[in-house]
Amino acid sequence: MNYVGVDIGGTNIRAGVVNEGGDILAMDSISTLRDRCCEAIVKDLVDLVCRVVKSADMEFDDLEYIGVGLPGSINRKEGILIFANNFGFRDVPLARLIQEHINLPVYLQNDANCAALAESVAGAAKDVSSSITITLGTGIGGGIVLGGEIYSGFNDVAGELGHMVIVSGGETCSCGRKGCWEAYASATALIRQTKRAALKNPDSLLNLTFGGEGNDRDAGKVFEAEAEGCDVAARVVKNYIHYLAEGITDLINIFSPELLVVGGGISQQGENLLSRLRPVVEAGIYYKGRPHTEIVKARLGGEAGIVGAAMIGA
Repeated sequence: MNYVGVDIGGTNIRAGVVNEGGDILAMDSISTLRDRCCEAIVKDLVDLVCRVVKSADMEFDDLEYIGVGLPGSINRKEGILIFANNFGFRDVPLARLIQEHINLPVYLQNDANCAALAESVAGAAKDVSSSITITLGTGIGGGIVLGGEIYSGFNDVAGELGHMVIVSGGETCSCGRKGCWEAYASATALIRQTKRAALKNPDSLLNLTFGGEGNDRDAGKVFEAEAEGCDVAARVVKNYIHYLAEGITDLINIFSPELLVVGGGISQQGENLLSRLRPVVEAGIYYKGRPHTEIVKARLGGEAGIVGAAMIGA
């Protein structure tokens, strides 16, 4: 069986034809241009899907359905995008809009849940029944897989892991609360922390590496400065690992998954990050016995959104 997976992001829309094993048979992308009306975005999405199906040398009759992953809250049963903060859309009947052009079932799912499902089907968590995947990017996305299925809650909005509070009364989060994990452990948060440290230490190697600006800088710059022996950068990294561990420790204490998968841009640090993260988490988790949750890097990278979206109706 073959499916279409569509990953709608703030910058790009990516689509692919995926088989039941999670292999991408054809893939393409377009710019989202998210400031447009939803009908214009849907038209481009449909054109993209038609193109990838043709690239896979298939017809729509060869496909089971279209799965769409996107940021925001959804009503899976009705195929409605309830709200997407990055787009400003509310109550958009996205499944129906797509079906007006393509006669296939259309399923919707939150993009972080898609990434978690992809890792459980074809990635780092392929051989386990319970896992949590977090993505460290602009925010912190998360997906919970229990018994091989995404846990979405009774209203399809469970898994907003980035919005648990780890510092009461702390940094203001984009959601409006103060002290959310996302405000301390996302890539955006690390950039902000790095910028502050660089500006406070103008003679540091960190300031020279980071440029003292930060908004358009990669979060990995602080790790580069640390590798060059910068003490200021080392302190930023240590504090960041502490914040990251706080949230992961809570998740493990609550769910005790077999695997905790770390994805997103910061995960590219690999063992440079995880080898220091694991002992901090281990010191904080409630259960001290064996076995306990293993923390690993995500495997699928940018393809996880497509693969996971393709799996949501299987």
